[in-house]
Amino acid sequence: MKSTMNQHPPTGAATVHAVRAPRPARRPGHRPDAQRRHAALAVTAAAVMALTAACGSGGTTNAAPVANGKAQSGSGGSAGYGTGGNGYGADSGTDKGQAGGDGYGSSGDSSRPAAQGAPAGTLALRQSPELGPVVTDSKGMTLYRFDKDTAKPPNSACSGACATTWPPVPADDTAAASGMTASALGSVTRADGSKQLTIDGWPAYRYAKDTAPGDTKGHGVGGTWNAFAPDGKKATAGPATDVSVLDQPKLGKLLVDKEGRTVYRFNKDSAWPMRFGCNGACLDTWKPVAPADKSKLKDVPAKLISTVTRPDGTKQLAVDCWPVYTFSGDKQPGDVKGQGKMGTWFAVSPEGKKITSPATG
Repeated sequence: MKSTMNQHPPTGAATVHAVRAPRPARRPGHRPDAQRRHAALAVTAAAVMALTAACGSGGTTNAAPVANGKAQSGSGGSAGYGTGGNGYGADSGTDKGQAGGDGYGSSGDSSRPAAQGAPAGTLALRQSPELGPVVTDSKGMTLYRFDKDTAKPPNSACSGACATTWPPVPADDTAAASGMTASALGSVTRADGSKQLTIDGWPAYRYAKDTAPGDTKGHGVGGTWNAFAPDGKKATAGPATDVSVLDQPKLGKLLVDKEGRTVYRFNKDSAWPMRFGCNGACLDTWKPVAPADKSKLKDVPAKLISTVTRPDGTKQLAVDCWPVYTFSGDKQPGDVKGQGKMGTWFAVSPEGKKITSPATG
């Protein structure tokens, strides 16, 4: 059989040629489906960028519902004293030394009404590592005073936007801490007719940026705001102390440890010869005070401070050679619930003597 390949078609038969479109020149290693993938990725990236621009960048951002063209604030806050939606909203930039030049630590419309704060309840003293004992409300939120106010007569210079950042503390249902004089508490009538708590004549405020018990973020803001010390004066920054003096309303000046707790001595101990009358179960209630660094004393003569070794080999602080203890029933600076217990436990004076009678004067 003869091969018919490469033969011409019969005369008169139609000749059909397949016409192919010219192919684009290919780059080495490039495929058409890669182009499609790149285009899809570009569209996806553009969509992601659009969403990011709409929701904000960085961190977790929750979109706020919008009414009348304005974003509504969320509820937020902590224990009624946090920022955001609680009426205390601190304005951004009101940190220490940034008060907009007015010392108020706030900015914005000064015609806004003051936020209504919660009653303070029974005040407390909290030991701040930087400031010593400071006054707080019953929830542990620090109270502040303002240099532009006056104490004699009491008058508040903080209103409008200032009183939003620094909510005035209501005078109702407030009692003094055990380390404060009850007569130091009073009230002042604000321009809106509400009563504001005063301490030693100074109007008292909270700070909107304090969100947890013990916060003292408002101290030093604008150079005009300071946490309250127990006597109504400004809490003062200074080096940490291991032993210092506290002026307690009932007993007068007495020694406290680095946590601000009253220290006691025990009649059944002795200074010479050294004897420890508190051992065993006694130590569950009366805790030996740790030795002190003599470079960290405040208003206490260094010659009175020494360290003694207990029978179990542990070290204990001694004042005028007497071992000293804290009482487990004292919960805050200024508490003296251990005073006179069983007729044998007594607070210690700055001279190292036991205090047996109330303060006079």
